[in-house]
Amino acid sequence: MPNHPQALPSGAQPVVVVVSGLPRSGTSMMMKMLEAGGLPVLIDGRRSADRDNPEGYYEFERVKALDKGDTGWVADAHGQVVKVISALLEFLPADQSYRVIFMHRRIEEVLRSQHKMLQHRGEATDAIGDAEIAALFAKHVDKVQDWMRRQPNFRVLDVNYNALLADPLPHIRAVNQFLGHALDEQRMAEVVNPDLYRNRA
Repeated sequence: MPNHPQALPSGAQPVVVVVSGLPRSGTSMMMKMLEAGGLPVLIDGRRSADRDNPEGYYEFERVKALDKGDTGWVADAHGQVVKVISALLEFLPADQSYRVIFMHRRIEEVLRSQHKMLQHRGEATDAIGDAEIAALFAKHVDKVQDWMRRQPNFRVLDVNYNALLADPLPHIRAVNQFLGHALDEQRMAEVVNPDLYRNRA
């Protein structure tokens, strides 16, 4: 763990920081940025970096069982950041407070990145048309965001992956403000790597 001061202000209400969005929307990069900025990350290292995510996936395996009722770990995650895909946000326990950084990326790029990942794994990618999947993704994101707006224990910051890569500093400042002004913005900026932006629309 990098030797940084605690990122969330001391004495603040205990919160769990969540990075979310569709798969392949830039969530792993945001996790790495927050780690560099000084926020402890909740990961287990069980999923190794590969050619689809050479900087690592930043996953915590128990997150995948949220919909099965595995929520006991959440209360111990105060002051840390954990990655939770958008489809699982509604299963986070309602008795905790969350600050969610929700990543947005052009849907066509998300699809292209997901297709390449499936191809690398030798899995089929043509079961449903891209236009239909894109419509489903857009509908899902709208539904999730509407749900989060109605949760009194959720505060949400939307971050556009494409805009972040094009001009990182304004978005880094917004993230830092959202989380209490205690992050190292310079270290966060050093993580942004346009060379990994390989599935442009």
